[in-house]
Amino acid sequence: MRRRTLHPEEQEIWQAVARTAKPMHKAPPIFLKPSEPKPTPPQPAGTLATPRLPAFRLGEKSRIKTGHDILPTLAESLAAAPLQMDAKTHGKMTRGKLAPEARIDLHGLTLSEAHPELIRFILNAQSAGLRLVLVITGKGKRGHDTGPIPTRMGALRHQVPQWLRLPPLGPAVLQVSEAHLKHGGSGAYYIYLRRR
Repeated sequence: MRRRTLHPEEQEIWQAVARTAKPMHKAPPIFLKPSEPKPTPPQPAGTLATPRLPAFRLGEKSRIKTGHDILPTLAESLAAAPLQMDAKTHGKMTRGKLAPEARIDLHGLTLSEAHPELIRFILNAQSAGLRLVLVITGKGKRGHDTGPIPTRMGALRHQVPQWLRLPPLGPAVLQVSEAHLKHGGSGAYYIYLRRR
C-alpha cells in the first residue's frame, strides 16, 4: 500500500487540528532491550543535572557507612556479650589483675576428648566453690585447607565458648572472656562461675 503525500492546503488543515489536540500521554513510552541502559529524560535548557554522589575530594574517607555482613571475630562476640558479673571485678579480670583459682589445658586434645574433660573440670570447680578458672585451648594451627569452604584456625578455641553456653555448663557459667596476655591471651579463656 502506497502512502500519499499531503497537498499544501491539506498540510495547513492538519497543522491546525494538531495544535488543538491534547496528548493522551506526556511522553511516548520507550521500549528498551534488556541490555540497553535506561535513557535519562532531557533536562530543560539552563538547568544542571543533580549528581548521584555527594561531592568529595580525592583521598577523603567515605561518609556513607556501609555495613558488611561479616561474622564478628571470637573476641568481638565475647566482648559484645552482656555483662552478667560485677563490672569492677570484670575489669580486673580482663586486665589480668585477678589470678585464676584453677586451670585446665585442653591444648592438643581432640574435640571428642576435650568436651568431657571441660564438663568435668567446670562442674568440679563450681562444686568446690571456685569463682574464676582458666581454660587453655591454644590458638590452633593452620592445617591443609583444600576444600571450597575455608576452615577456621583453632577448632577448640572456637568450640569451647559454644560448649560453655549449652547444658550442662550453661547454668554454671556466669561470664566468659578472652584471657589477658599473661594468662594466654587469645589462646585461653577466663570462666567466671556462678555460686552454687
